[in-house]
Amino acid sequence: MRTVVPPRLKPALYAGALLLLLAAATRLALALRPEVVVGGPGAWLQVFARGLVFDLAAAAYVLFLPLLWLALVPNAVARWRAHRALVVAAFWAFAFGFLVLPVSEWLFWDEFAARFNFIAVDYLIYTHEVIDNIWESYPIGKILVGLAALAALVTVPLAKRLWRSSAEPLGWRARGAAVLAAGLAFGGSLAFVDEDAKTFSRNDAANELAGDGLYDFFAANRRNDLDFERYYATVPPATALDTVRAGFPLAHWVEPAVGGTERLVEPSGGERHLNVVLISVESLGAEYVGAYGDTRGLTPYLDRLTKDSLWFTRVYATGNRTVRGMEALSLSLPPTPGESIVRRPDNGHLFSLGGVLEDKGYAVLFAYGGYGYFDNMSAFFEANDYRVVDRSSIPSDKVEFENAWGVADEHLFDQVIREIDAEQAARSKRPVFVHVMTTSNHRPYTYPPGRIDIPSPGGRLGGVKYTDYAIGRFIEQARAKPWFRDTLFVITADHGANARGTLRIPVDKYLIPVIVYAPAVVAPQRVDRLMSQIDVAPTLLGLLHMRYYSKFFGRDVLGSPPSTDRAFVANYETLGYMKGDRLVVLHPKRKVEEFAVAGEGAELTRQARPDPGLEAEAISYYQLASELYKSGRYADNEQVPPGPGRSKAIAALRRAEGAK
Repeated sequence: MRTVVPPRLKPALYAGALLLLLAAATRLALALRPEVVVGGPGAWLQVFARGLVFDLAAAAYVLFLPLLWLALVPNAVARWRAHRALVVAAFWAFAFGFLVLPVSEWLFWDEFAARFNFIAVDYLIYTHEVIDNIWESYPIGKILVGLAALAALVTVPLAKRLWRSSAEPLGWRARGAAVLAAGLAFGGSLAFVDEDAKTFSRNDAANELAGDGLYDFFAANRRNDLDFERYYATVPPATALDTVRAGFPLAHWVEPAVGGTERLVEPSGGERHLNVVLISVESLGAEYVGAYGDTRGLTPYLDRLTKDSLWFTRVYATGNRTVRGMEALSLSLPPTPGESIVRRPDNGHLFSLGGVLEDKGYAVLFAYGGYGYFDNMSAFFEANDYRVVDRSSIPSDKVEFENAWGVADEHLFDQVIREIDAEQAARSKRPVFVHVMTTSNHRPYTYPPGRIDIPSPGGRLGGVKYTDYAIGRFIEQARAKPWFRDTLFVITADHGANARGTLRIPVDKYLIPVIVYAPAVVAPQRVDRLMSQIDVAPTLLGLLHMRYYSKFFGRDVLGSPPSTDRAFVANYETLGYMKGDRLVVLHPKRKVEEFAVAGEGAELTRQARPDPGLEAEAISYYQLASELYKSGRYADNEQVPPGPGRSKAIAALRRAEGAK
């Protein structure tokens, strides 16, 4: 009786069987996590049936090259002892890698409640920060040694078979059949297995479990930028433009026929060229702030500050990653589907908050406690009129504590004070705008000892409380500076701590604080209107009474009627638009859903009779934002008035900037 699989190819067969077994075990382990709810028997069946398809596709990817090697290696070479030893060692290496995958997926799920996705792809690019962070957060050395030993336990019983079978002769007909089968499996997986096929439920966890982490990783490499017109529901371009413009009923449009969002903003009163310190705190969801009802005492300084500040209580982040927050706060643009603009190529000379203030004579800085190359932040901000201050700018003798992500927040704030002091002491005495991005409220949640009553590492709660301490220390130190009275301190977040939904967006987890503190300039006030993170920049410019040409999709909340209130909440490919008590959600494949938002923390209720007008409004904002960015029309016009010579004037200004 002949064997279906030639003996030479059995090492790949054994490896494939091990991969499939571990993939199924990983799916089961994740499904049994206490916070995961899969659903009824039908959902469990779908999870494992669909999951098997993705597991087979992943196996086809991983085993393609090993199968080609085993099929094509000459018989004489296959008999070499070195070749046999290589096959055994390779099997152990594959077994080790296959065992690392479930552990990695478990830890990734801890952070993102998802299988591997485009975030995991990004993490491989920034190996220093990511590896150091993981090493500081978990006993990685012990885990890897244990997994290596376990891989050896799997390999040893098969070693003789591997040694013997890898040397078996293989005829050309069998070689051709093996190459053809491997090619068909690999090509078929690329052509016919669609990542969207795992989406069968309205339950995010079930959809994630139906995937395969390894397959999802490969898919994320291919699909990290989504063309809106190709994947999403659309409206006629003229309708999109008219709908977006209707959201700015008081606007003075510039050259209306051009088809963009440019308008002249002319507030009453003279411009106030005050210093501005915009602090975006890592993962500061409103649910951790005492002023929003938290009773754990994690933010005592911020809680006191809200009473003396202009406090916007209903602000929603646009996304669930730092780069999305940077994009929203600097560009005031709804999140375009796929990767953040911060991480895309050709993202320079865009219309930005820093660009407006730079044209108004400000020194414009972006300050980050880590190395700015992470997530392409330095390249993005430098290409958009900011000067970057990162870890390399902070003297080592000024740093008492740092971890994988950067220096402790207090050291970053100390550097910010030094930068403002230097600008104020300069002959030009320019006003300063500095956007500060903190890092301490991030895994591994380590910080200097003795600062707060939660020892380091203190988990998320310790990270929040330490950052609150660092902000309080910074503002109290700034209070002694001559520039304090002329400075706006704006405190917000890049995103919430737990905004990790994929198909259904957990809007309550997108709620973030926005606090404007300037006791000599801004009167305390609580503003409870619905607001988006993209509204921070124009609202800030409104407080400064700036006259400027704007392309921002955000609006000055204090100068706009309540009828224009709305928020954008999105993740990688799911785009949400919230207005009143309704949430419109746009999905790829032109799918549109509408939900009722009963209240913060409440379950969303799908609407059987959606509002076509509201859905068209949601589509219009996202469609126009994507089109303007893609076409290059969301460009910085250097505050040059419209007219025939505008392009030449802009080019001349940019040449002058480059020559500085």
